[in-house]
This record gives sequence, structure tokens and C-alpha cells, in this order.
Amino acid sequence: MAEQNIQFKKLVAHCKEYGFIYQSSEIYDGLGAVYDYGPYGVELKNNLKDYWWRAMVQMHENIVGIDAAIFMHPKTWKASGHVDAFNDPLIDNKDSKKRYRADVLVEDYIDKVEGKINKEITKARKRFGDSFDEAQFRSTNPRVLANQEKMDTIAKRLATAMSEEDMEGLKNLIVELEIACPESGSRNWTDVRQFNLMFSTQLGNIAGEEGKLYLRPETAQGIFVNFLNVQKTTRQKLPFGIAQIGKAFRNEIVARQFIFRMREFEQMEMQFFIQPGTEMEWYNYWKETRLKWHKALGHPGEKLRFHDHDNLAHYANAAVDIQFNFPFGFKELEGIHSRTDFDLNSHQELSGKKLQYFDPQTNESYVPYVLETSIGCDRMFLATMSHALVEEEVTGAGGKTSTRDVLKLHPAIAPVKVAVLPLKRNEEGLVSKAKEIFNQLRFSFNCQYDDTGSIGKLYRRQDAIGTPYCVTVDFESLEDNTVTIRERDSLKQERVPIEKVESIVREKVDMKQLFI
Repeated sequence: MAEQNIQFKKLVAHCKEYGFIYQSSEIYDGLGAVYDYGPYGVELKNNLKDYWWRAMVQMHENIVGIDAAIFMHPKTWKASGHVDAFNDPLIDNKDSKKRYRADVLVEDYIDKVEGKINKEITKARKRFGDSFDEAQFRSTNPRVLANQEKMDTIAKRLATAMSEEDMEGLKNLIVELEIACPESGSRNWTDVRQFNLMFSTQLGNIAGEEGKLYLRPETAQGIFVNFLNVQKTTRQKLPFGIAQIGKAFRNEIVARQFIFRMREFEQMEMQFFIQPGTEMEWYNYWKETRLKWHKALGHPGEKLRFHDHDNLAHYANAAVDIQFNFPFGFKELEGIHSRTDFDLNSHQELSGKKLQYFDPQTNESYVPYVLETSIGCDRMFLATMSHALVEEEVTGAGGKTSTRDVLKLHPAIAPVKVAVLPLKRNEEGLVSKAKEIFNQLRFSFNCQYDDTGSIGKLYRRQDAIGTPYCVTVDFESLEDNTVTIRERDSLKQERVPIEKVESIVREKVDMKQLFI
């Protein structure tokens, strides 16, 4: 756990130092749980959004996109259930005066029990080596079995308390487990209370309930209220999907873990409209499809896992998370939910407008079911950075070793695709040639020209921001129009003609590489 904390702190520091993420309003001591994306952060984030959009919309002929407004009619949130039921259970520690989400305290306790299981498995793997059978060990080791039973029992009680909105039962669980305040170690807790997470504002100069608007807490409802508009204008037939990327806002009282949980965040959601009765077929399809999307970026299978929901939302009949092993443990990265016909039915009932699909094959009208995939763009950013940031030893000239921080991003999503570096910054011929190459490449890629240090320091700087290729212009370049291309991960250097640089880089950084 201590090592994970060190890794996480290093990641946060790296994001600040190299212009990926800044604390919002930092000169005024910052605004809690709100962050700004810096020059390299915005490029990486846009590339992740582009990859998602291409995978969802460009690669599917039956999925289209929209961009719904942040402000929506307040009845939208009444129909969706957010006004009455979009709450977090909060508990205060009387001694530290700190406030926590009660369910998260219990989940963290479960994670600690799981940590004990993983510790036993790690010890056994070292003891038995290649002959170690993890599945057999999990099913036979008494300590593992006892801890697994404990985890399952606690998870079931938590799910029951949450689904029944049993705040007293939730507090009793915290007391029984002797969960202490992470800040003070005190177990002196208040009762658990529900807190609505929506930000509200006023429409113009109208005061009171009639003028109340909400900052949307999710992007999905903008898709649902536009279901018929999109279906009719695009002439889509079931099954078809509507995708959207957009900002959402939640008044998180207990925001934490950097950009993992924020008050202003961005979602990438797709609602897939299907014939009732086919939801489990599509549920399984999108589970596997979305997992492949993550793995294509180079995220290893052992860092990703499915986690079925113990406590289903009121609109769902099946739900699973794709969890990622962040520096602070496995947490939700993406959700796949079978939402049934709850949303369209609710809006149909409250608005009095039919939201039905006429099926020409069955010659009947019905409210479609919905299969949702929803991923937090900021969490995807954090997962990508945490996996890509590596500290490693490299061997230089004369066999001398040194360490470097390198961001091993997939070339297709790297903020800068290629950097052009003159070997000497005071040599006019080298600088002129380097800028000439830079000005040619910038039409094709996001490039960077840099002559602010020695070539070794320039390489290290590009490694730290994840640039996959560096082009070095030296004196030989002036004679034969060749340059050295350096590859970030392998450190391989190759001499190539200047006219071939663009095609070499293009082949490696083209986003289609992610779909092959």
C-alpha cells in the first residue's frame, strides 16, 4: 500500500510538472476536486475522446452522435429519478469533523480484506513457483476461503442496505466492522444521511421552484429525450445507438483521488436501443467489445476485470463495471448497464409524448429497451497515465546507466507525435534545417520543435511527455539530407532520408493501428 501511495504521488506530480493537469484556480489556493487540463493533457484527452468516438460512431454504421445541451427542462430530472433519488449516504466523524461516503468506507474495508487474499496468493506463488495453481489455491486455502466468505457477506449486506435505503443498517455495518476514520482513527460516528448530488441554479431572474434548473449530473438523459428526433432524422432501425461526449456535474462532498472523482467531469456514453427480450444478448456483446477497446491501447488483461453490481440501480436489470487497477486499487472505469425501458417510459409518462418505435418487421409499436456503455473520460485519462508512466534504467554511451521517466503511451494517442531537435542550438544551419523539417511535418501531425538544451536533456523531456519519435538534425543532415529517428520505447536510432520521415511516423501513429 505504501508503494502504491508513492506511485500515485509521483503520477500527480508528473502531471503537474509536465503540463498535463493543474489544480483549478491554483493562484487562489485552488478549488477542491476541480482540475484544469494543461497543454499536453488536453491533447491526450482529446485523443482518447477521438479514439472512443471512432470506435463507437465511425466503426458502427448503426450508431450516430449528438451533443445535447447541459441545461435541460427540470422535469427531465424528475422523470429520470434524479430529483428524488440521486443521493449519496454521508457520515461524519465527530472527532475529526471529516465527512465520508458511508458506502465507500465499507467498500474500502472490503478492499483491505481482498488485499489479505492477494497477499496470501503472492506468498504462495513465490513458494511454489511455476507449479502454482491460483484457482486451486483460492478454492482450498482456509485463510483465503474465510476472507472470501467475509467479503461476500459484507458486500451482500452493503447491497441490501443501499437498495433498501437503510441508513441505520449502513451505520450498524460500519460500527460492527469497527471501521475507523482514516484521518483520526476515531470510531465516533454520526448517523448516516442522504445528500442529493445535483447542482441547481436559477433560470434568468425567475426565483423559486418554477425557475430552478440543474446542471446535468449525467449525459444520458439528453440522448433519451432526443430518441425520436434522432431515429426519424437518421431513419435508423433497431438496433441502433446514440453516442455523446459531454460535461456532467455532481456535488461530490467527498471527492478524492485526484481526477478519479471530480465535481465537474466528462462522460463518453452510448445508449443502444434494442428490441425487448434481446437485452442479455447485447449486454454480453458490449461487455466483450468494450473490454477489447481498452486492451487495444496496451492495457494488460491483469489490470482489467469485470465486476458485477451487487446493488442494481432502480432502472437496471443487469449491470457490470470494467474495473481498472489504479495505483489505489481496482476501481470502476466503465459501466455496462441494461437499463430496460425505464427511461423512455418515464419521459413518455411525464411529458405525455409517445416515445415509441414502430417496428416494420412485427408491425407494432413499442418502447425499446436500452443497453448503455458509459465511461468517464477523466478516469480513462488517469488509467492511461498510471499505466504508461514508467521509471526505468537506460544504458548510455560508454555503458553508463541512468534512470528516465518515460510515458509509454500508444503512439496513436500521444500528445506530441514527433519532436524535431537540432543537435546544436547555436548553429544557424542546423536550426534552419530543423525548423524547415518541423514546418513540413506540422501539417500532418502535432509536432514540437525544441532547442532549449543538450540533445540528451531534450530526449528526456520528450520521453516524459510520451513523444514516440524524435528527429535529430546534425551536421551530416546538411550534407546528405538524412536525419536520425529515435524511437521512444526501444531507444533504437535509425538514419533515414528527410523525405521519408513523414511516412515512417504516419504509419506508426495512425489511429487505425488501434483497430487492426
